[in-house]
Amino acid sequence: MDTNEIAIQVKGLTKIFKGKKAVDHVDLTIQKGEVFAILGPNGAGKTTTVRMMSTLLKADGGTIEIFGHDARKEAAEVRKHIGLTGQYASVDEDLTAWENLMIFTALNGLNKQEAKAKATQLLEDFTLLEAKDNQIRNFSGGMRRRLDLAVSLIANPPLVFLDEPTTGLDPRTREQMWDVIREMIAKGTTVLLTTQYLEEADQLADHIALIDKGKLVIEGTPDELKREVGELKFIVKFDGNATNAGIALIKEVFDRSSELVINGNEIQVPVENTLQISDFFVKAEQRKIEIKVFSMQKPTLDDVFFKLTEENK
Repeated sequence: MDTNEIAIQVKGLTKIFKGKKAVDHVDLTIQKGEVFAILGPNGAGKTTTVRMMSTLLKADGGTIEIFGHDARKEAAEVRKHIGLTGQYASVDEDLTAWENLMIFTALNGLNKQEAKAKATQLLEDFTLLEAKDNQIRNFSGGMRRRLDLAVSLIANPPLVFLDEPTTGLDPRTREQMWDVIREMIAKGTTVLLTTQYLEEADQLADHIALIDKGKLVIEGTPDELKREVGELKFIVKFDGNATNAGIALIKEVFDRSSELVINGNEIQVPVENTLQISDFFVKAEQRKIEIKVFSMQKPTLDDVFFKLTEENK
């Protein structure tokens, strides 16, 4: 693997709180320019992992390299390369959006002219320009999250940590945040995302790591994870009078009798080989078994999440 293409390299990462391992020897490799999602239930260790990667929390074991820099020994250098949006807004509620951005641009070393230009650009990019003179306390949840993300991008960092960026947002606002994240990705930013939302990881991530009880359970692309835990499902609904014959045919063709899910005249069966489906249709036509509707369903990240976290109990 070309180390020049690696954004984050984590080996044996461990954090202990009160004698309990909150993060337990986690290994991760995240490539430049990709979106990597850390998925897991509440208390899994996602936020602790991000806090260690972003130099906010000292690891008790293991190593973290950000663009080749040791996060423990070169923390100041690492911070030059990263932006962080936490679960809760870091902006001052008593100030306006414009005032918040001007403060953070100054903290990032921009002069007054540069600060004004940067603040205006970010407000435009995040559709907040019309609300720039409003106090943050009057912002909606989605507007706060967008402003918090804008603050984390002031220095144009090549790597951004997004710790549950859409927690508590309604579905429409969550979609808007996804669009903002996609725009960041299109510009080449590497994104590490933690989330509880399975759909969010499926929508945005190139690679996903599932963490539970501080341990890395599985890692791969969304499709790889889905293939790991489940097979294609074939769902067919028969004409009422043909249901018994249809069930018998499904048992004959798919040989998965113990795994059938029967709901009236609708049957669901796992499929090992898609050729079985064509064989089923040929025999159904020969035997004049009437089929009302059929569909095929791929495994989902929900299947991955529930199966693997259940196994990790």
